[in-house]
Amino acid sequence: MKAAHHKAVAKPSGKSAPVTSAELSELRPGQSIELLKELHILTREGRLNQDSRRKLKQVYHLFNFIEPLLQELSADGHSPTLADHGAGKSYLGFILYDLYFKALGRGHIYGIEWRADLVEKSRALAQQLGFGRMSFLNLSVAESTEAAGLPERIDMVTALHACDTATDDAISFGLQKQARAMVIVPCCQAEVAACLRQGKALQLARTPLAELWRHPLHTRELGSQVTNVLRCLHLEASGYQVTVTELVGWEHSMKNELIIARYTGQKKRSAQERLRAILREFGLEQALGARFGLPVPADDIALPVG
Repeated sequence: MKAAHHKAVAKPSGKSAPVTSAELSELRPGQSIELLKELHILTREGRLNQDSRRKLKQVYHLFNFIEPLLQELSADGHSPTLADHGAGKSYLGFILYDLYFKALGRGHIYGIEWRADLVEKSRALAQQLGFGRMSFLNLSVAESTEAAGLPERIDMVTALHACDTATDDAISFGLQKQARAMVIVPCCQAEVAACLRQGKALQLARTPLAELWRHPLHTRELGSQVTNVLRCLHLEASGYQVTVTELVGWEHSMKNELIIARYTGQKKRSAQERLRAILREFGLEQALGARFGLPVPADDIALPVG
Protein backbone atom coordinates (compact mmCIF):
# COMPACT_ATOMS: atom_id res chain seq x y z
CA MET A 1 0.00 0.00 0.00
CA LYS A 2 1.44 3.32 -1.11
CA ALA A 3 1.65 6.13 1.34
CA ALA A 4 -0.57 9.04 0.52
CA HIS A 5 1.23 12.06 -0.82
CA HIS A 6 0.01 15.48 0.28
CA LYS A 7 0.72 18.61 -1.69
CA ALA A 8 2.47 21.24 0.33
CA VAL A 9 0.33 24.27 1.01
CA ALA A 10 2.08 27.49 0.06
CA LYS A 11 2.50 29.83 2.98
CA PRO A 12 1.90 33.54 2.51
CA SER A 13 5.18 35.36 2.22
CA GLY A 14 3.93 38.39 4.13
CA LYS A 15 4.89 40.59 1.19
CA SER A 16 2.24 42.14 -1.04
CA ALA A 17 2.64 42.08 -4.78
CA PRO A 18 4.10 45.32 -6.09
CA VAL A 19 1.69 47.88 -7.51
CA THR A 20 1.68 47.47 -11.27
CA SER A 21 2.29 50.25 -13.77
CA ALA A 22 -1.19 49.58 -15.17
CA GLU A 23 -2.69 50.35 -11.75
CA LEU A 24 -0.60 53.49 -11.36
CA SER A 25 -1.71 54.67 -14.80
CA GLU A 26 -5.29 54.82 -13.51
CA LEU A 27 -4.27 57.45 -10.95
CA ARG A 28 -3.85 61.13 -11.69
CA PRO A 29 -0.24 62.39 -11.90
CA GLY A 30 1.05 63.51 -8.51
CA GLN A 31 -1.76 61.78 -6.64
CA SER A 32 -0.84 60.91 -3.05
CA ILE A 33 -0.87 57.14 -2.58
CA GLU A 34 -0.85 57.66 1.18
CA LEU A 35 -4.01 59.79 1.00
CA LEU A 36 -5.84 57.28 -1.18
CA LYS A 37 -5.02 54.54 1.33
CA GLU A 38 -6.27 56.66 4.23
CA LEU A 39 -9.52 57.31 2.34
CA HIS A 40 -9.81 53.58 1.53
CA ILE A 41 -9.81 54.30 -2.20
CA LEU A 42 -6.73 52.09 -2.39
CA THR A 43 -6.23 48.94 -0.35
CA ARG A 44 -3.66 48.88 2.48
CA GLU A 45 -1.19 47.43 -0.02
CA GLY A 46 -1.85 50.32 -2.41
CA ARG A 47 -3.73 48.13 -4.85
CA LEU A 48 -6.89 48.76 -6.86
CA ASN A 49 -9.70 46.23 -6.52
CA GLN A 50 -13.22 46.34 -7.93
CA ASP A 51 -14.57 48.43 -5.07
CA SER A 52 -11.66 50.88 -5.09
CA ARG A 53 -11.94 51.31 -8.87
CA ARG A 54 -15.59 52.26 -8.39
CA LYS A 55 -14.64 54.80 -5.71
CA LEU A 56 -11.88 56.22 -7.89
CA LYS A 57 -14.32 56.58 -10.80
CA GLN A 58 -16.70 58.52 -8.55
CA VAL A 59 -13.96 60.81 -7.25
CA TYR A 60 -12.51 61.66 -10.64
CA HIS A 61 -15.93 62.17 -12.23
CA LEU A 62 -16.88 64.69 -9.55
CA PHE A 63 -13.47 66.37 -9.78
CA ASN A 64 -13.97 66.83 -13.54
CA PHE A 65 -16.94 69.09 -12.75
CA ILE A 66 -15.17 71.05 -10.02
CA GLU A 67 -11.74 71.57 -11.62
CA PRO A 68 -12.91 74.04 -14.34
CA LEU A 69 -14.63 76.14 -11.67
CA LEU A 70 -11.46 76.20 -9.56
CA GLN A 71 -9.43 77.22 -12.61
CA GLU A 72 -11.77 80.16 -13.19
CA LEU A 73 -11.50 81.15 -9.53
CA SER A 74 -7.69 80.93 -9.63
CA ALA A 75 -7.29 83.27 -12.60
CA ASP A 76 -5.00 86.30 -12.32
CA GLY A 77 -3.20 84.93 -9.27
CA HIS A 78 -6.31 84.85 -7.06
CA SER A 79 -6.13 82.53 -4.04
CA PRO A 80 -9.42 80.60 -4.10
CA THR A 81 -11.26 79.78 -0.90
CA LEU A 82 -13.56 76.77 -0.65
CA ALA A 83 -15.96 75.73 2.12
CA ASP A 84 -17.02 72.08 2.18
CA HIS A 85 -20.22 71.68 4.21
CA GLY A 86 -21.22 68.49 5.99
CA ALA A 87 -17.65 67.41 5.33
CA GLY A 88 -17.78 64.13 7.29
CA LYS A 89 -14.31 62.60 6.92
CA SER A 90 -13.44 65.46 4.51
CA TYR A 91 -13.17 62.98 1.67
CA LEU A 92 -13.93 65.65 -0.96
CA GLY A 93 -11.77 68.36 0.61
CA PHE A 94 -8.69 66.14 0.77
CA ILE A 95 -9.10 65.03 -2.84
CA LEU A 96 -9.51 68.62 -4.05
CA TYR A 97 -6.44 69.72 -2.11
CA ASP A 98 -4.37 66.81 -3.40
CA LEU A 99 -5.43 67.17 -7.04
CA TYR A 100 -5.60 70.96 -7.32
CA PHE A 101 -4.66 73.16 -4.34
CA LYS A 102 -1.39 71.33 -3.64
CA ALA A 103 0.11 72.12 -7.04
CA LEU A 104 -1.49 75.58 -7.18
CA GLY A 105 0.44 76.62 -4.07
CA ARG A 106 -2.21 79.02 -2.81
CA GLY A 107 -5.83 79.07 -1.68
CA HIS A 108 -7.52 77.49 1.33
CA ILE A 109 -10.08 74.76 2.02
CA TYR A 110 -12.39 74.90 5.05
CA GLY A 111 -14.06 71.65 6.12
CA ILE A 112 -17.22 72.24 8.17
CA GLU A 113 -18.50 69.28 10.21
CA TRP A 114 -20.60 69.05 13.39
CA ARG A 115 -19.11 65.75 14.64
CA ALA A 116 -16.07 66.62 16.76
CA ASP A 117 -14.35 63.24 16.37
CA LEU A 118 -14.34 63.50 12.57
CA VAL A 119 -12.99 67.04 12.75
CA GLU A 120 -10.09 65.88 14.93
CA LYS A 121 -9.30 62.98 12.59
CA SER A 122 -9.29 65.32 9.59
CA ARG A 123 -6.96 67.74 11.36
CA ALA A 124 -4.58 64.90 12.18
CA LEU A 125 -4.59 63.58 8.60
CA ALA A 126 -3.98 67.05 7.13
CA GLN A 127 -0.99 67.47 9.45
CA GLN A 128 0.28 63.98 8.58
CA LEU A 129 0.12 64.75 4.85
CA GLY A 130 1.48 68.28 5.14
CA PHE A 131 -1.71 69.85 3.77
CA GLY A 132 -1.13 73.16 5.52
CA ARG A 133 -3.87 75.18 3.82
CA MET A 134 -6.74 73.12 5.16
CA SER A 135 -8.78 74.09 8.23
CA PHE A 136 -11.53 72.11 9.95
CA LEU A 137 -14.30 73.69 11.97
CA ASN A 138 -16.53 71.85 14.43
CA LEU A 139 -19.79 73.59 13.45
CA SER A 140 -23.18 72.86 11.97
CA VAL A 141 -23.82 74.29 8.52
CA ALA A 142 -26.31 76.76 10.00
CA GLU A 143 -23.77 78.00 12.58
CA SER A 144 -21.00 78.51 10.05
CA THR A 145 -22.35 81.69 8.44
CA GLU A 146 -21.44 83.81 11.46
CA ALA A 147 -18.35 81.80 12.49
CA ALA A 148 -15.25 83.85 13.29
CA GLY A 149 -12.95 81.20 11.81
CA LEU A 150 -14.20 81.80 8.26
CA PRO A 151 -13.48 84.74 5.94
CA GLU A 152 -16.23 87.21 5.03
CA ARG A 153 -16.29 85.91 1.47
CA ILE A 154 -15.92 82.35 0.16
CA ASP A 155 -15.32 81.66 -3.53
CA MET A 156 -16.77 78.15 -3.75
CA VAL A 157 -19.21 76.18 -1.63
CA THR A 158 -19.55 72.40 -1.84
CA ALA A 159 -22.03 70.17 -0.04
CA LEU A 160 -22.16 66.42 -0.65
CA HIS A 161 -25.21 64.73 0.85
CA ALA A 162 -25.68 67.31 3.61
CA CYS A 163 -28.79 65.82 5.17
CA ASP A 164 -32.26 67.32 5.41
CA THR A 165 -32.17 71.14 5.66
CA ALA A 166 -28.34 71.28 5.76
CA THR A 167 -28.29 71.46 1.95
CA ASP A 168 -30.48 74.58 2.10
CA ASP A 169 -28.27 75.97 4.87
CA ALA A 170 -25.24 75.44 2.62
CA ILE A 171 -26.93 77.36 -0.21
CA SER A 172 -27.88 80.14 2.22
CA PHE A 173 -24.24 80.22 3.41
CA GLY A 174 -23.08 80.55 -0.21
CA LEU A 175 -25.46 83.42 -0.87
CA GLN A 176 -24.40 85.30 2.27
CA LYS A 177 -20.70 84.69 1.56
CA GLN A 178 -21.19 85.86 -2.06
CA ALA A 179 -19.87 82.58 -3.44
CA ARG A 180 -18.94 82.64 -7.11
CA ALA A 181 -19.68 78.94 -7.50
CA MET A 182 -21.60 76.22 -5.68
CA VAL A 183 -21.47 72.46 -6.22
CA ILE A 184 -24.26 70.64 -4.44
CA VAL A 185 -25.22 66.96 -4.25
CA PRO A 186 -28.57 67.20 -2.43
CA CYS A 187 -29.59 64.76 0.26
CA CYS A 188 -32.87 63.74 1.86
CA GLN A 189 -35.30 66.53 2.68
CA ALA A 190 -38.49 65.66 4.49
CA GLU A 191 -40.39 68.94 4.81
CA VAL A 192 -42.14 68.95 1.44
CA ALA A 193 -43.16 65.30 1.82
CA ALA A 194 -44.55 66.08 5.28
CA CYS A 195 -46.60 68.97 3.89
CA LEU A 196 -47.99 66.74 1.14
CA ARG A 197 -48.97 64.09 3.69
CA GLN A 198 -50.72 66.76 5.75
CA GLY A 199 -52.87 67.67 2.76
CA LYS A 200 -51.57 71.21 2.36
CA ALA A 201 -51.57 71.05 -1.45
CA LEU A 202 -55.31 71.64 -1.43
CA GLN A 203 -55.64 72.82 -5.03
CA LEU A 204 -53.74 69.85 -6.44
CA ALA A 205 -55.41 67.41 -4.05
CA ARG A 206 -58.67 67.83 -5.96
CA THR A 207 -57.05 66.77 -9.24
CA PRO A 208 -55.65 63.47 -10.58
CA LEU A 209 -52.16 64.88 -9.82
CA ALA A 210 -52.75 63.90 -6.19
CA GLU A 211 -51.89 60.35 -7.30
CA LEU A 212 -48.27 61.52 -7.47
CA TRP A 213 -48.06 61.36 -3.67
CA ARG A 214 -50.73 58.85 -2.68
CA HIS A 215 -48.16 56.16 -1.83
CA PRO A 216 -45.52 56.93 0.85
CA LEU A 217 -42.57 56.05 -1.40
CA HIS A 218 -43.85 58.36 -4.12
CA THR A 219 -44.45 61.07 -1.52
CA ARG A 220 -40.79 60.97 -0.48
CA GLU A 221 -39.54 60.93 -4.06
CA LEU A 222 -41.83 63.75 -5.18
CA GLY A 223 -40.93 65.77 -2.10
CA SER A 224 -37.24 65.41 -2.91
CA GLN A 225 -37.78 66.32 -6.56
CA VAL A 226 -39.86 69.40 -5.75
CA THR A 227 -37.30 70.53 -3.17
CA ASN A 228 -34.44 70.34 -5.68
CA VAL A 229 -36.47 72.25 -8.27
CA LEU A 230 -37.12 74.97 -5.67
CA ARG A 231 -33.39 75.09 -4.84
CA CYS A 232 -32.48 75.60 -8.50
CA LEU A 233 -35.08 78.35 -8.95
CA HIS A 234 -33.83 80.04 -5.77
CA LEU A 235 -30.28 80.06 -7.13
CA GLU A 236 -31.40 81.41 -10.51
CA ALA A 237 -33.44 84.13 -8.81
CA SER A 238 -30.30 85.02 -6.83
CA GLY A 239 -28.14 85.56 -9.92
CA TYR A 240 -26.69 82.11 -10.63
CA GLN A 241 -26.59 80.09 -13.82
CA VAL A 242 -27.63 76.57 -12.84
CA THR A 243 -26.82 73.21 -14.41
CA VAL A 244 -28.29 69.94 -13.15
CA THR A 245 -26.65 66.66 -14.11
CA GLU A 246 -26.06 63.12 -12.88
CA LEU A 247 -23.03 61.70 -11.13
CA VAL A 248 -21.65 58.72 -13.04
CA GLY A 249 -20.73 55.74 -10.87
CA TRP A 250 -23.18 56.67 -8.11
CA GLU A 251 -25.99 54.58 -9.58
CA HIS A 252 -26.29 52.55 -6.37
CA SER A 253 -27.70 55.65 -4.71
CA MET A 254 -30.87 57.52 -5.64
CA LYS A 255 -29.12 60.66 -4.41
CA ASN A 256 -26.91 61.09 -7.47
CA GLU A 257 -28.13 64.51 -8.63
CA LEU A 258 -25.51 67.22 -9.02
CA ILE A 259 -26.41 70.92 -8.97
CA ILE A 260 -23.73 73.30 -10.28
CA ALA A 261 -24.26 77.04 -9.89
CA ARG A 262 -22.06 79.81 -11.34
CA TYR A 263 -22.65 83.40 -10.28
CA THR A 264 -23.43 85.74 -13.20
CA GLY A 265 -25.22 88.54 -11.36
CA GLN A 266 -28.24 88.20 -13.65
CA LYS A 267 -31.15 87.62 -11.31
CA LYS A 268 -34.06 85.97 -13.12
CA ARG A 269 -37.38 87.50 -12.16
CA SER A 270 -39.17 84.66 -13.96
CA ALA A 271 -37.39 82.15 -11.69
CA GLN A 272 -38.67 83.92 -8.59
CA GLU A 273 -42.21 84.02 -10.02
CA ARG A 274 -42.12 80.29 -10.79
CA LEU A 275 -40.69 79.58 -7.35
CA ARG A 276 -43.56 81.43 -5.73
CA ALA A 277 -46.12 79.70 -7.96
CA ILE A 278 -44.84 76.21 -7.10
CA LEU A 279 -44.83 77.00 -3.38
CA ARG A 280 -48.39 78.27 -3.67
CA GLU A 281 -49.62 75.24 -5.65
CA PHE A 282 -48.17 72.83 -3.11
CA GLY A 283 -49.30 74.86 -0.10
CA LEU A 284 -45.71 75.54 0.96
CA GLU A 285 -45.56 79.35 1.00
CA GLN A 286 -45.89 79.69 4.74
CA ALA A 287 -43.60 76.77 5.59
CA LEU A 288 -40.79 77.39 3.09
CA GLY A 289 -41.24 80.83 1.52
CA ALA A 290 -38.74 82.61 3.77
CA ARG A 291 -36.10 79.90 3.25
CA PHE A 292 -36.23 80.46 -0.49
CA GLY A 293 -35.95 84.22 -0.22
CA LEU A 294 -39.61 85.16 -0.54
CA PRO A 295 -41.34 87.67 1.75
CA VAL A 296 -43.85 86.25 4.20
CA PRO A 297 -47.40 86.54 2.74
CA ALA A 298 -49.36 89.45 4.23
CA ASP A 299 -51.99 87.06 5.60
CA ASP A 300 -49.31 85.43 7.79
CA ILE A 301 -48.05 88.67 9.39
CA ALA A 302 -49.43 89.14 12.88
CA LEU A 303 -51.10 92.52 13.29
CA PRO A 304 -50.79 94.44 16.57
CA VAL A 305 -53.81 94.15 18.85
CA GLY A 306 -55.74 97.34 19.56
